[in-house]
Amino acid sequence: PVDFPVAPAKAVPIALERAGISKDQVAVWEFNEAFAAVIKANEKILGLQNARVNPLGGAISLGHALGSSGSRILVTLLHQLQPGEYGVAAICNGGGAASAMVVQKLDRVD
Repeated sequence: PVDFPVAPAKAVPIALERAGISKDQVAVWEFNEAFAAVIKANEKILGLQNARVNPLGGAISLGHALGSSGSRILVTLLHQLQPGEYGVAAICNGGGAASAMVVQKLDRVD
């Protein structure tokens, strides 16, 4: 489908709502992309122009790991967060669908 590059922009608001947070509370965003325009389009749609989106690079620079793109962006995201911070990982699944996940790094679990 023609809308596959912007599918994460539809999944992210749902994940944020279910987590009970706003986009302003997110410290780092990780989007998987096969094309640079995917990041720019999702940033524009979600209003993330000044956000930390893929600050260490994306799939174009780090690799588009076949079959493990989701794990790559999630691990990259987790290593960037400080205790208490929220992060969002989003990926297009193909066929115009997408998945998004909100995580919070905890200092420790008692």
